[in-house]
Amino acid sequence: MGEAAQQKKGSECEKEKEGDLFGNMELLCCEVDPMRRALPDPNLLYDDRVLHNLLTIEERYLPQCSYFKCVQKDIQPFMRRMVATWMLEVCEEQKCEEEVFPLAMNYLDRFLAVVPTRKCHLQLLGAVCMFLASKLKETIPLTAEKLCIYTDNSIKPQELLEWELVVLGKLKWNLAAVTPHDFIEHILRKVPLPKDKLLLIRKHAQTFIALCATDFNFAMYPPSMIATGSVGAAICGLQLDDGDSLTDLLAKITNTDVDCLKACQEQIEAVLVNSLQQVRQQQQQSNPSKTVDELDQASTPTDVRDINL
Repeated sequence: MGEAAQQKKGSECEKEKEGDLFGNMELLCCEVDPMRRALPDPNLLYDDRVLHNLLTIEERYLPQCSYFKCVQKDIQPFMRRMVATWMLEVCEEQKCEEEVFPLAMNYLDRFLAVVPTRKCHLQLLGAVCMFLASKLKETIPLTAEKLCIYTDNSIKPQELLEWELVVLGKLKWNLAAVTPHDFIEHILRKVPLPKDKLLLIRKHAQTFIALCATDFNFAMYPPSMIATGSVGAAICGLQLDDGDSLTDLLAKITNTDVDCLKACQEQIEAVLVNSLQQVRQQQQQSNPSKTVDELDQASTPTDVRDINL
């Protein structure tokens, strides 16, 4: 075999090896789960100083005022609820971490508490807040382009990036806000219930926290109270409580007044009932021929364009 033929054969072998290598790498990439979740750190979870520090600093991240009374003239509470519902739907569809939506709402409330904002900019503000929260909490953050698509391209990526700097400035780049999710694991580890029950409680409590974030009445509540009330509402809803003993324990864990905790829990449960009734009414109007069971399984899209006029 000539030298040229040997070189050609060697080159073909190298290409085959390279092809096998990239083929194996492609298979490996497909097998790796890109949405890996970090496990709780026991050194942080079982150190009561962490919970104490969270309770100490949580009020720093509350809105400065009830902004519908003293700051906002163009935006109404129902508009905030519509944008919040849209943001929740985006986070759920994108399978974001549970912390992303409440954190984004924290940014939105803190911004609206200091900056008078036109209603036509409210959805843009919501998109920016999700953009920032996902950067802080997600392994793979939401992109500006994807968020613009969710607004039916009513905003452009460049506009979102410009507003990102505005929001960061008004929040003084203080993005590591304390949210109710920060307290959930600290509370649950001290609740004397089986592990399988605690998993159910966590799931229900996360739903309650998201529900509270959509309702402005909870915007000024300390995150620890919302977290404790959500856990209490979950325990009550799952019929795992045994009188007032668990309520007293929950109040003690987060240094919350028992009566305030009960009032918060009742308010959370009332918001849930009201929310379910509104969803059923909307679905009944759009699908009058469907039964109640069918309506419960249906989804209700949110049209934020109604407030962008």
